[in-house]
Amino acid sequence: MRRPDGSFAADPQVWHYTDRPDAAAAAAEHDALAAMLEEDGVEIVWHMDPLPDHADAIFVHDPVLVTDRGTILLRMGKPLRRGEEAPLAATLEAAGVPIAGVIEPPGIVEGGDLLWLDHDTLAAGHGFRTNGSGLDQLSSLLPGVEVIPVPLPWHLGPEACLHLMSVISLIDDDLAVAHRPLLPVPFVELLAARGFELIEVSAAELETQAPNVLATAPRRCIMLRGNPQTEKALVEAGCDVRTYVGDEITLKAEGGATCLTRPILRLS
Repeated sequence: MRRPDGSFAADPQVWHYTDRPDAAAAAAEHDALAAMLEEDGVEIVWHMDPLPDHADAIFVHDPVLVTDRGTILLRMGKPLRRGEEAPLAATLEAAGVPIAGVIEPPGIVEGGDLLWLDHDTLAAGHGFRTNGSGLDQLSSLLPGVEVIPVPLPWHLGPEACLHLMSVISLIDDDLAVAHRPLLPVPFVELLAARGFELIEVSAAELETQAPNVLATAPRRCIMLRGNPQTEKALVEAGCDVRTYVGDEITLKAEGGATCLTRPILRLS
């Protein structure tokens, strides 16, 4: 994780935020989310690089992908974010995670488009933030892993952030939360064939990051407060759900609980 600093309270128009974040309130929200993770037994590796003029750098999920072989440095589709990947990889190297590969131009890939369906299957959104060249390179860097392209819709256009994980999150080996209307039919059929139950997110709660749910263990998850329909459906599916306040770090900046974390190693 990376704490928000002065760069996060940047020009909201430049960064496509809905409003300028309040720096003090953002720091408090982030600290509360980190404390919630630690209560779950999560060990947090802090990424301390200051990265001036990189407002989105708190969203550590996107610049890299961590694999069994090490870190793959991605090349992000949002040009303002390029340059975050090397410092984050250095933090991971210091934590014992070697560099396993790099996405080169003209390829672009963002971590928010990459969803592990199981150990050997990676669904990869193909849209404004991840392109065909990036997916081809990613496949070559992941021997033994099937990379399944998932075409993403135009939706709100290239300036908005619509990752695959903006639309779907896995909560267990057979359970996901998703806004089905923004997923292609073949991908929904693939999920059904693999035995996934989909908890449907409404259009209203899509706008408040309801599909962006962070599972810390099977059916134990953290989501943004203010999505009662999705929260209720998760509880009814047997999930232990906790909510965090993200008025500054999420609602203003288009990044939820998964975006604010980069998983490194899960032991169970």
